Amino acid sequence: MSDKYDISATIVLYEEDVSMLNKTVESFLRIPLEKKLFLIDNSKSNFLEKEFNHAEINYQFVGNNIGFSAGHNLILEQIKQHSKYHLILNPDVCFSGEVIPRLINEFQNKEDIAMIAPKIVFPDEKYQNSCRRYPSLRDLLIRKSGFLKRIYTSSIHKGEYGDKDLTRSFYPDFIHGCFMLFKTDDFIKIGGFDERYFLYMEDVDICRKIDQIDKKKMYYPNEQITHILKKESSKNMRLFFIHFISSIKYFKKWGF
Repeated sequence: MSDKYDISATIVLYEEDVSMLNKTVESFLRIPLEKKLFLIDNSKSNFLEKEFNHAEINYQFVGNNIGFSAGHNLILEQIKQHSKYHLILNPDVCFSGEVIPRLINEFQNKEDIAMIAPKIVFPDEKYQNSCRRYPSLRDLLIRKSGFLKRIYTSSIHKGEYGDKDLTRSFYPDFIHGCFMLFKTDDFIKIGGFDERYFLYMEDVDICRKIDQIDKKKMYYPNEQITHILKKESSKNMRLFFIHFISSIKYFKKWGF
C-alpha cells in the first residue's frame, strides 16, 4: 500500500442492512478530500462485497466475527504513515460532505487534542447524548435498570454532562464511539482499541488511553451528524450479557 490519504475510515460490519449501510458509505464518499474507506466484514458470508466495488473502498472479509475492537485494529498497519486522520464510523450514521473538513480545520493545529466528535442527533433531529463522565459500576447499574433510572435521575443527568452548556465545545471524559475522528498518529500511538472488548465499553476504554498520552477528546457541537441508535443490548439478552462482560473487563482494568 503506497497511497497517501487525507483521511481513512473503518466500518466494522456484521450482517448489516444494505440500505442503511449504503447511506453511511455515501456520506463518506461525499467528503471532498483524498480518502480510503475500509469495510471490515465479520459477517457469515461476503455477500456485501459486490455492493461496494469502488476505488476509494477497501473491502475485507474476515470469515468470522472477531468483534468490534479487533475489526477496527485490522487496518492499523495499513493506515500507519498513510493517512493524516482516521475516522471510526458506525454503519448507521449519516452526515454531509463538509462535516469532516470542518472538524479537521477545528483541531488539526491543536497539539493537545487527539480526537474530535460532533453533535449527534436522531433521525427526527432530537439531540442524542454522546458525552459522558467516566462511569462507576453504580452508574452502569443505574442506567441498566428502569426502576433505578427513575430514582437516580440527577445522577444520570450529571453523568451526561447535563450541568454543562452542550451547545458549546468542551473536553468530556469520553465520547460514544459511533463517530470518532482521530489524528492517525495518535490512534496508532495508543494501539487502537483494546481487543479484549468484543463489543461495548471499547469507546470508554480508548478515551482512557488518550488520557494516558496526555491528550484530550473534543466535543464540537457546531457540526452535526445523524445516528440511528438501536440500543440492542437493552433488548437482546445475548448482547446484554456481552455488555456486562465488557463492563467487568473495563472495571478490572481501570478500577471500580
